[in-house]
Amino acid sequence: MSAPQITDSHCHLDFPDFDDERDAIVARAHEAGVHRMVTICTRLRQEPRVRAIAEAHPSVFYAAGTHPMSAADEPMTSVEELVELSRHPKFVALGETGLDYHYTAESAGVQQTSLRIHIEAAQETGLPLIIHARDADDDMAGILEEGFAKKPYTCVMHCFSSGADLARRALAMDFYLSMSGIAAFKKSSELRAIFAEAPLERILVETDSPYLAPPPYRGKRNEPGYTVHTAEVGADLFGLSYAEFAAATEANFERLFWKAAAWAEAA
Repeated sequence: MSAPQITDSHCHLDFPDFDDERDAIVARAHEAGVHRMVTICTRLRQEPRVRAIAEAHPSVFYAAGTHPMSAADEPMTSVEELVELSRHPKFVALGETGLDYHYTAESAGVQQTSLRIHIEAAQETGLPLIIHARDADDDMAGILEEGFAKKPYTCVMHCFSSGADLARRALAMDFYLSMSGIAAFKKSSELRAIFAEAPLERILVETDSPYLAPPPYRGKRNEPGYTVHTAEVGADLFGLSYAEFAAATEANFERLFWKAAAWAEAA
């Protein structure tokens, strides 16, 4: 019987941390049971490089957007630009976008404008939105709800590590919460409690690699194959076997990232 398969729903394979062994990292992920990855472009001028990685690897898909911490340094995108990029068959989501007031609160206005553009592109394309949120829970929830009231869209709160109120408000819109290595850290009991109270059908797993490696690799460079360690924590949290949790998160991924699921069916 083959090992359960899972998906790393958020990684950064284009980052220089991986330049010397990108092919080997993808191969190691497969060996670990991570059969699919979504690599994320955070600056649109780098989209061709990220796209090329997805094109080079059958198991890699990609998303693109303007990261909130880069919003003030990058040209403002447009709905039209994002819609055009989304036509690529392996482009499966928009983002990551969002709000980050921890390091870049001074650009809050620019971040909010960028976020609203990405929301509109998600509404137009039907592709999911990938959200980065840090120290901006009230504004984050408000803008997401504002857009959703105008026209519903789908969304994942990537690397979720915010408060219970933002989780509750996101889940009320049937958004997804993604578990990263942070959820596996010893000190993250409050965060694990938030995940435990969420519906299983709204949970995804990811690495956000090269960052946030879960134990036993904490403090080292993360990579997609380590998704399994976060998934093991998730299985324990929901009182499931690893195979049951893997099957649930796979179904969730394919429901949200429908374009990746369609690609797999066509392959």
